[in-house]
Amino acid sequence: MSKQYDSKDIVILEGLDAVRMRPGMYIGTTGSKGLHHLLWEIVDNSVDEIANGYGDTITVTLHEDGSAQVEDNGRGIPVDIHPQKKVSGVEVVFTQLHAGGKFESDNYNFSGGLHGVGASVANALSRWLTVTVYREGYEYEMQFESKGSGKNIKSGVPVAPLKKVGKTKLQGTLVRFFPDDRVFEDITFDLEVVSKRLREIAFLNKGIKIELIDERRLNNGEAFKQTFKYAGGLSDFVKYLNENKTVEHSKPIHFEAKSDLVQLECALQYTNNYTENVFSYVNNIPTSEGGTHETGLKNALTHALTDMGKKAGLIKDKDGAFIGEDFREGLTIVLAIKMRNVQFEGQTKTKLGNTEIKPEVESLSYKKLMEFFEQSSNKNILELAINKAKQAAKVREAARKAKEITRAKHSIENSNLIGKLSSCSGKKAELNELFIVEGESAGGSAKQARDRGFQAILALRGKPLNAEKKRLAQILANEEIRTIISALGTGIGEDFNLGSLKYHKVIILSDADQDGAHIRAILITFFFRYMRELILNGHLYIGLPPLYKVSKRDNIEYVYSDAELPEAIERIGKGYAIQRYKGLGEMNPDQLWDTTMDPSKRSLMRVTLDDVANAELMITTLMGDNIEARKRYISEHANFNREETFEAKQEN
Repeated sequence: MSKQYDSKDIVILEGLDAVRMRPGMYIGTTGSKGLHHLLWEIVDNSVDEIANGYGDTITVTLHEDGSAQVEDNGRGIPVDIHPQKKVSGVEVVFTQLHAGGKFESDNYNFSGGLHGVGASVANALSRWLTVTVYREGYEYEMQFESKGSGKNIKSGVPVAPLKKVGKTKLQGTLVRFFPDDRVFEDITFDLEVVSKRLREIAFLNKGIKIELIDERRLNNGEAFKQTFKYAGGLSDFVKYLNENKTVEHSKPIHFEAKSDLVQLECALQYTNNYTENVFSYVNNIPTSEGGTHETGLKNALTHALTDMGKKAGLIKDKDGAFIGEDFREGLTIVLAIKMRNVQFEGQTKTKLGNTEIKPEVESLSYKKLMEFFEQSSNKNILELAINKAKQAAKVREAARKAKEITRAKHSIENSNLIGKLSSCSGKKAELNELFIVEGESAGGSAKQARDRGFQAILALRGKPLNAEKKRLAQILANEEIRTIISALGTGIGEDFNLGSLKYHKVIILSDADQDGAHIRAILITFFFRYMRELILNGHLYIGLPPLYKVSKRDNIEYVYSDAELPEAIERIGKGYAIQRYKGLGEMNPDQLWDTTMDPSKRSLMRVTLDDVANAELMITTLMGDNIEARKRYISEHANFNREETFEAKQEN
């Protein structure tokens, strides 16, 4: 018997209630990324104001009470009465979805916050939010609160109408908000995350001054402070990204151009690395999956270097045809464009889809690159680029032959998979999982523990090659790498095809020790360099096996970190026994299934790429050739005072 369905059953979510009911629709997640998204929305509003010529400074403060504050010296949010809503402009901006000054081009030429939901969403998902506006000689203030409990919370309700506080010589807007702990898993802002994003914004907006203050972190009684300001813009950004690499020319190639459709800035610099690294942005938003603007720039670079190479007599007919990736080997490129009516596509909405932008960026960039290479003072960089392309073309041919090995007919039955891959019987790739494990012992346990219906096991017999230090042809000569490529079925590099992926969860399952961590780092580096779409589309995971088993008779607890161990021991009580797992091979199949492979019980950590530029810097530092840079990083971040307490805990 069906439940009666009348008009009274239709729920109307008014104002900001829809945001609280479905926060994921607006900020993606209620985890750390979503929490910081609130801050970015407010920061983006200030950046848009300054990027369009109003003001020059933004100050972000992380207060001791857990709230965050963003202040700028722009024009200030309008305080007059909105003709339709009959309330102040401030109230409209913070209580109405899709309300803002960015939909018409008169106020903002370009903006990062395109949907007009930023300020209102931050208000809806906060316990309280306060806005102070300094405008036309007066200070105004308005407060909002999310009132109620349970399902009866009213979000972002004005405490009172906007009030005039008094006179001031200041100009701009100050927003302070306290994230709602009823929405977010954790409301603690991460200083490192905030710092990295603000640095990136400062690089992308030449000359803008961004101050970061963290009152939670004191040094001799003074709050932690950082200031970001880069007169060189993207040129400084490229230098920053390459600081742990060996560069081939000291000053990056840098140009800016503008048309009715787009405003662009680009910087590029050759290094002695073997991979290209392109980082692109649209209206300050990272486009980690690229798009039409990247395609336009790449085409322009290929055509400009080909035309200038032939004109200067550096490219002969006998050299054959070059392709784009030949000219980009070892290049670090940052491209930032600003435009109206942005259309994002792709699963993660980080790919620019505007078709009109490709020819526009290509034309503007080609002209600027030709002007650069035609200057006699830049002849050495032109020669460098052509010589690197010639070498890259030779290596490409060698890599092509190596790739054919991985694309051989019936590759899943290829000799490099025999005895290594235990495939599953499931035919639906979206349901299937591949566990990559190291060693025969771990592989044996995993094969016995798995559910053969959807879980496959790939046992590596040795460490894969570090992809950061070798050319593609050398990497493809490594048996373990070929095994992984054959098992996944996607191809590699330019040939990568996500649609051919045989397993939608690729899980790195290694021992919880230093060797296991090294294997994870090597595999993640390989996937980042040559199968990045696997990460961008959420298919790569880290399996988290337990470190300890604490037991007393039939009472058993598995512990996944040292921090959790004392509480587990306390729950088990006196007379407990403790076992430390040094490797997956020490666990019997039932234990491995219960703790690490059973989807209903296990913990998986998805490998994400929220900040591609930072990931590039991290991988270069930890996996590259610069030993001193790696030492500095380890010295700054490692805990050398950690005490080993396992032996003491065994004495119970």
